[in-house]
Order: sequence, then structure tokens, then C-alpha cells
Amino acid sequence: MSRKRRMFDIEMPEDDTPRTSPETVPAGKDADTVTRRGPMATAIAETAESSRSRAEIEARIRQENDALAQEHVRLKRAGLITDLVPLDAIDAGKLVRDRAPGPDHEMSELVASIREIGLSNPIRLEPSSDGRFELIQGWRRLSAYRTLLEETGDAEKWGRIPAGIAARGDELDQLYRRMVDENMVRKDISFAEMAQLAVRYAMDPQTPESDPEKAVAQLFRSAGYQKRSYIRNFIRLVERLGESLLYPQAIPRALGVSLSQRLDETPELADEIRAELHGWDGRSIADELDVLRRFAGQGGETPAAAPAPGSGKAPAGKAKTTFQIQRPQGSAKCVAANGRLEIRLPRDFSTVDRRRLEVAVAALLDQIE
Repeated sequence: MSRKRRMFDIEMPEDDTPRTSPETVPAGKDADTVTRRGPMATAIAETAESSRSRAEIEARIRQENDALAQEHVRLKRAGLITDLVPLDAIDAGKLVRDRAPGPDHEMSELVASIREIGLSNPIRLEPSSDGRFELIQGWRRLSAYRTLLEETGDAEKWGRIPAGIAARGDELDQLYRRMVDENMVRKDISFAEMAQLAVRYAMDPQTPESDPEKAVAQLFRSAGYQKRSYIRNFIRLVERLGESLLYPQAIPRALGVSLSQRLDETPELADEIRAELHGWDGRSIADELDVLRRFAGQGGETPAAAPAPGSGKAPAGKAKTTFQIQRPQGSAKCVAANGRLEIRLPRDFSTVDRRRLEVAVAALLDQIE
């Protein structure tokens, strides 16, 4: 008797398409999409997604670079980007400096300070051409560095100066204003120096103003009305006396204003002042101020005023007579005034025997009588 095999019924799904269990579907992906996408399609999709991510990163980097570039330009225009610039690459001819020519008695102090503690405030430059720079601010600091380089010969330490590099584009009158406003805070800048700057500013063909007194309103806008008035008085003074003055920066405000007014009333006094100072190269500050005070009526013998028109009264004599005599020791400058006779000669008269001097002076006076 044969045994019958027992058969089991197995229920098969009606749809024979294999399905992916939920556990094998990546998060965020559709099961049907995963089932239908082949390996190549998946690789292409991943590459495209990677490219989009890289493009977004590059766009963000470009935005950051643009922002940094704009900030760099802003700081550069403000002169806040500093560098070490060789001294021989700096020119100082664009702006007429507001310092009068002549000895700068405080330069030695500035040189000593920079030598000991360095430069605390960089100069300001503007690019010109061929890799060179034009000085905008810091003439004395640049001069101090050049002095240190000349004295020490140490080009490694003093051959380059810290400088703020400003972008080109500021108008010339704005550069003058910036220089003036920076120097207005200095206590030692004189009215004569400010007046000379206004005169030179007006003479500059590239500036918009040719009248020095009108230039005062533009250059010294930060100053008060009274101070601008003093500067205009000194303008008339320096224009009339010109290069005859060796120490214009030493003229006090009251003396300058008084002398300017006297020159307005009696213009010929300017010729007399120039004549008295002419050839007197060895004079001191005190000597020059004594002459100016005398002509301003503030001390010594005041030059005689001209008679009023129609008065019929002739002047008693010239206020002063000046002449020069050539001697072996040089040119002797002679000044004859009321109660005063001076002979100035580059010779030490204190070395001459007193008796000889007495005899010579007595003979001179006898000849005059």
C-alpha cells in the first residue's frame, strides 16, 4: 500500500513584480523611484547634486571676496591700509607745504623721538605713476626719516617708512583742506605760515581760487572768523615783504596785525623795511623783530610819518638812511636814524683795542659834524 504525499497550498502574490521592503528604501526617497533607477542614473543624479552644491559654495565665496574687496577699497581711500614704502619712491611736490622755509628748531626733537620709540603715526601717500607715490600728509615725519637714514646709513631700518596708501581721486583743494585741518591743531603753526600757504595755494594753477584772501575762506573753513581775519592781515604782510623776512613764523599776532595796518596806511614803509633787511644775512630772530616793531610803532624809534597833504610842513628828515660800504672783510651795512648810527660788518669788533675804537668813532663823529 503506497503512502500518499500530502500537498500544501502556497499562496503567491498576484503581482509578480518584486517590491523593496520599507526597511531598504533610503530615507526621503520614493520606493518606486529607487526601484526604477539604475546604477548609472543614480550616479548621474548624485553628480548633478554635487555640482549644485559646489556652485552654491563658489557663489558664497565670490560674495565674500566681493565684500572684502569693497572693504579694502574703503579702508584704502581712508588711508588705513599701511605699508612700508621706500623713501626714494616718495615725491613731495604735489602740495605746497604749510611750513615756511628755514630752520625747523623742533626737527631734532622729532628725530630723537622716532629714533627711540619709532613712528606712532604713519604718513599718508597717494599712488602716482611708475610705482612712485606722492606725499599727502606727513612732510616733517618724512624729513625726520630721511635725516635718520643720512645720519646712520641704516637702509634696513630707516630706508622705508610706514605709510597709509590712499586711493587716487581726491580733488587738490580737498587735499589742501585735509592738510590744513590736520595742522590747525598744532600749537606752533604761525599766522605767517598760514598766510604763506594761502598765497601759494592761490598761485597754484590747479586750484580753483586765485585770490589769496578768498582762499582763506576755503582753506581755513574750520577756523573762526577772527582767526581768518588775522590770517588775511598776515597775507598782506607777507605779500609786501616777500622774501625779505628770514623768520616770518616768529612774528607774533599783534605785531603782524599792527604792521599790516601800518603798511596799509603808508605803503612806502615796505620799501624801507626791505632796504634795512637787505644784505643782513646774519641777523637773529630778535634783530628782525626789533626792526618790525620799530616800523609798527611798538618800540624804538618810530619812522617819521609823512606830513598831511596841504599842511605846508616839511618833514624834519628821513626816518632812516641805509647804505653799504665794501670792505676787505665784506659788505658793511650802515643804518643812520634819529639818535642811532649802526655799522654791521662780519667782523668781531670786541677783539679790537678799546682805545682804537674810541679814536675811530670820535674821528667819524668829527667828520660828520
